[in-house]
Amino acid sequence: MTYRSFSLMPTLSNSLLTDRFTQMDNLFSRLTGEKPLSDTPAYNLLKNNERHRLTVSVPGYTQDELDVSILNNQLMVRGKPNVEKTDESEEKEGIRWLHQGIRKSEFSLSFTLEHRIIIQQANLAYGLLTLNFTYDIPEQEKPQQISIDVKNQSERLTGHNAV
Repeated sequence: MTYRSFSLMPTLSNSLLTDRFTQMDNLFSRLTGEKPLSDTPAYNLLKNNERHRLTVSVPGYTQDELDVSILNNQLMVRGKPNVEKTDESEEKEGIRWLHQGIRKSEFSLSFTLEHRIIIQQANLAYGLLTLNFTYDIPEQEKPQQISIDVKNQSERLTGHNAV
C-alpha cells in the first residue's frame, strides 16, 4: 500500500535521470519486496479557492474496477482489474497479443488528509478518474477575525474605563 500526502512538489520529467531513477527503484523494489513507484498511477492535484480536484490516470480501467473510499482522514483510491473477464473475452474472439505495453495492474493510493473531505463529484472519462472535493474544516479551526477596541487617549491617562 502506498501512502502519500498531497504535495505541491513537481515530479521528475522524462529524462535520463528519470530512466535511471526508475531502474534503481525497480532494483530496490525487487530486493525489498515493495511495489515500485512506477506501478502507482500518476495523479494531479488542483486547488481553486476552497475546492480541490484530484485527477488519477487510470487508462483502461472501468468503473467496476475502481474503488474510492474515505475512512477517518484517509482517502483511498484502489484499482483492481478484472483479469478473468478480459482473458475469457479475448479467447472467444481469437485475440492474440503481439505486444502489450499498457499494463493494468492492481494499485492502491492512500492520501492522509488534515481534515475530513466532502466529495462533490467523481467522474471517469478518457482514462482519468476525477474527484472534486472540499474540506470540512470545523468552525473552531477556521481563522477568526479579532476585533480591536480603540480607547480614547484621555481615558487611558485617567484610568477610567467605560464598560
